[in-house]
Amino acid sequence: MDSYQGSDKLALQQSIVHHVEYTLARTRFDFSKFHSYQALSHSVRDRLIEAFNDTNLHFHQMDAKRIYYLSLEFLIGRCLQNALVNLDLEDDYRDALMDLGYKLEELYDEEVDPALGNGGLGRLAACFLDSLATLNYPSFGYGIRYTYGIFKQLIKDGYQVESPDFWLNHGNPWEIERLDVQYQIRFYGFVKKVWDHGVERSVWEGGETIMARAYDTPIPGYNTQNTIALRLWKSHPASEFDFSSFNTGDYFKALEQRQKAEYITSVLYPNDSTDAGKELRLKQQYLLVSASMQDIVRRFKRRKVLDWNAFPQKVAVQLNDTHPALAIVELLRILIDIEQLDNMSAWQIVTKSFNYTNHTVLPEALEKWGVPLIEKLLPRHLEIIYLINFLFLEKVQQKYPNNWGKLSALSIVEEEGTKKVRMANLSIVGSKFVNGVAKIHTELLKTTIFKEFFEMHPNKFQNKTNGVTPRRWVRCANPALAALYDRVLGNDKWVLDMELLKQLESNVSDPQFVRDFQMIKMENKERFVHWIRKTCQVDLNVDSLFDIQVKRIHEYKRQLMNILYVIYRYLIIKESTPEERKRIVPRSVCFGGKSSSLDMLMQKESLNQSIQLLMLLIMIIKLEISQNNAQIIIPAAELSQHISTAGTEASGTSNMKFIMNGCLILGTLDGANVEIDEAVGRENIFIFGTQVEDVDNMKEKMRNTDPHEYFPQELLKVFAEIDNGRFGHNDELKWIVDSIRYKNDNYLVGQDFKDYIKAQQQVDDLYRQPNEWAKKSIYNAIRSYKFSSDRTIYEYAEEIWQLKPIKVPGPATQKHERVKGVALSKSQQEMAEKIKH
Repeated sequence: MDSYQGSDKLALQQSIVHHVEYTLARTRFDFSKFHSYQALSHSVRDRLIEAFNDTNLHFHQMDAKRIYYLSLEFLIGRCLQNALVNLDLEDDYRDALMDLGYKLEELYDEEVDPALGNGGLGRLAACFLDSLATLNYPSFGYGIRYTYGIFKQLIKDGYQVESPDFWLNHGNPWEIERLDVQYQIRFYGFVKKVWDHGVERSVWEGGETIMARAYDTPIPGYNTQNTIALRLWKSHPASEFDFSSFNTGDYFKALEQRQKAEYITSVLYPNDSTDAGKELRLKQQYLLVSASMQDIVRRFKRRKVLDWNAFPQKVAVQLNDTHPALAIVELLRILIDIEQLDNMSAWQIVTKSFNYTNHTVLPEALEKWGVPLIEKLLPRHLEIIYLINFLFLEKVQQKYPNNWGKLSALSIVEEEGTKKVRMANLSIVGSKFVNGVAKIHTELLKTTIFKEFFEMHPNKFQNKTNGVTPRRWVRCANPALAALYDRVLGNDKWVLDMELLKQLESNVSDPQFVRDFQMIKMENKERFVHWIRKTCQVDLNVDSLFDIQVKRIHEYKRQLMNILYVIYRYLIIKESTPEERKRIVPRSVCFGGKSSSLDMLMQKESLNQSIQLLMLLIMIIKLEISQNNAQIIIPAAELSQHISTAGTEASGTSNMKFIMNGCLILGTLDGANVEIDEAVGRENIFIFGTQVEDVDNMKEKMRNTDPHEYFPQELLKVFAEIDNGRFGHNDELKWIVDSIRYKNDNYLVGQDFKDYIKAQQQVDDLYRQPNEWAKKSIYNAIRSYKFSSDRTIYEYAEEIWQLKPIKVPGPATQKHERVKGVALSKSQQEMAEKIKH
C-alpha cells in the first residue's frame, strides 16, 4: 500500500482486464460491452479509493473542521465520465481501451443514472459535492440509497404512466458497501423517566429497531487529490430472520421484519396521501438524520481530547431544505440522553452547528408533520421539540411581551386544528444561519413567509445564489465548446475559474470565432436529432429553432402557457398564406418533466401530451429527463423557457446550465432569472411578464374582471379551438382551460399571455439573423461565470460555515510512491517499519 496504481497505458489495460477476470469472473472470450464498462468502472474506482483514503486520513490528522451536507436527494448523474475528467485520465483510458477494441464513448452509454433524486434539489446537491471536492473543503454528503427512483415515465394515449425505476438492477460499481458502518434506528416505543444522581433523565425504550448501513460513493475534485464521500444509508433489519416462525410454517412472518425494514429506503418520496404513506416518509427522513448524526458524533469523538464545546468548531451541518430538519432534534437527543449534557449546554452546541437552506416561497409547500404521528413514531423527539419551542418562545415573549400574534406565527407548533410541527420554523430556530437561493427569493423570505423571523433575527438571513458545476455541464456535456475555450484561451484554467471567460468578450467580434461557435451548436443539434430519432422515432428539422422547456411539471412553472402559445402559433400558421408561411421561423418545441402522481391537475399534465403537430414547421416532442439526457438536450438548445409566475420560483438551476452552453433565455423576472438578466445584459435575454411587486394587484384584477375582458383575444381564440374538440376529446381537455378560465388564473397565464406573444415575436425576429443570434448566445455563455457552483460554495464556506480548504498532498514522485507528505503517527510509523522488515 506504499504506492499508487500506475496511469500509463499498460497499467490501465492490466487494471481493466484484471477486473474482467477477478471481479466479474469473465474470460477473455466471454465479456460484453457492459462487462467492459463494469471492469473499466472498477479500474477507475480503484484510483478513486486511493485518493479517497488519503483524503480522509489527511483530514483526520489535520483535525479539520468539516461540512456535512444533508439532503434527501442527490442527482449525481453518471459517474464514469465525470470521474475520468476530474482525474485527468479521460484521454489515457480512451487510448488504453482502443487497443482492447472498445470506444470509451460507447462505454459511457452503458452506465445507468443513479435514481437518487427528483429535481433541482438533488441536482444542486450533486453540483455542491463536486465543488466541495474541487475547492478542497473537508466535507461529507449524506443521503439515502433508494432501491427505486421516483419513477420511470412513459406517455401513453396522452397520459403519464409510471413504472418502477430499478436503477440497481445490474449493480453499482461505484459504491463501497460499509459492513462495519451501521447504526441502530429506533421507532415507536415509549419514554421512561429515571433519576441519575439527582438529575431526571429520559430513556427511550421499546418499539422496533432497524439498522442503517452505509454505502460510500467517492466524489473526486477536479485537478486535485481531494476526493470526498457521498454516504448513502440503506435500511436493514436488526434481526435477519425469525427462525421460530419459519419452523412453525409461517414463512411470510419469518421474513416480515426484513421486508418492513427494507421498505423504508425502497422508494424516493413514497405516496403520502395515506396515513401509512406519511408514516413511511417520516421514517425515511428520521433514518437519514439519525444515522448521519450518529456517524458525525462518532467521528467527532475520535479526537484526542473530547470537548463538546469544540463541536461547532469542528462540525457544520447544512440542511438542504426541511427534509433533514429532525437532525436538529436528533443531535439534541444524543447530547442530552446519551452524552448526558445539560439541556442548555446541548442547545447552545446545536444552534451553533446547523444551517438551513430554504427552497420555496410558496406557503403551501412548507413541510409540516402532525403531532399525533410524531408522538406515535418518535415520542422522545416530540418532547424535545416542545422543549425547543418553550426555550424559543420565552425569548419571543421577552422581545414582544403579550404579543400573541407573534407567538403564534413564530411557534414551531401550529395549534389550529390538528396540531402540526412546522419543520421550516424548527429549521430556523435551530440554525445559526438561514439562506435563500437567489436574491429575489431571499428578499421574499424576509418580507413574506419568514417576515417575523427576519424582524427578530435579521443577521441570521443570508442569500446564496445557486450555481452549477462547469465540470459536468460544460466540460463533460459540451466537450467541443470546452475545447474551443481551451484553444482560444491557451489553457483550461477557466474550468476552475469561469471568470476567465470574460477574456473572450473581444472574440465575439471575430467572424471565425462566431463560426466556430455556430458549428459546435450545429454538431450538438445533430446529436440531439439523432437521439430523438432513436428514442422518440421522430425526425426533427435540424435547421429549426430548438425551443426547450425541461423542468418538473407544475402550475407555477407554467408549461400550460407554453403549450397554449404553441396552439396559438399553430392557428396562425394554418391561417397564413403560402407566401406568409415562408417567413415563419420553423421551431422544434420540446417539453420534458415529470408530474406528481398525487396532483390530479398535474397528473393529466398539459396539452403537450395529447398534441402531435407533425406539420407546418412545428414539432412538439415530450422527453423523459434524466441527468444523462440533459447532457444531450442542453448543449443543443437554442432557446430555453423559464416562465414561472414572478415570486414563485426560488431560483432554478437549469437556466444556468442552458446559458453556460450558449442558449438564450425566454423568461420572467423570477428566481435566478433576475441575476442572469443582470449578468448577461437585457439585450441578450428575452424578458416578459408581470413583476413580483405587481402580482398581488394583478390577481385582484383577475378576480374582479369578467373573463372575456381579462383574457386577451388571442387566448380566447385558443380556448374556443380546444372547446371545439380540435385537439382531442372536449371532456378530457375542457377542464384544463377551466382551471384558469373562471377567475381562478392564480398563476396569471392570461395576464402575461399578450406580453409572452410579443417576446416570442422578438425571438423570431432575432433568429432570422443567425450571426446576431450567435453573438448573443456567446455572451450568455461567457458571462455565466457567476453561476458556477464554485462561487456559491466559496460563499457558503466563507460566510456561513467558516470553513477553510485543506489540500491533500499528491504523489511525491513520478514513480507513484505513496508518500504525499501525509504525516504518520508514531504508532503508524512503527507498524510500517515492522511490515517493511
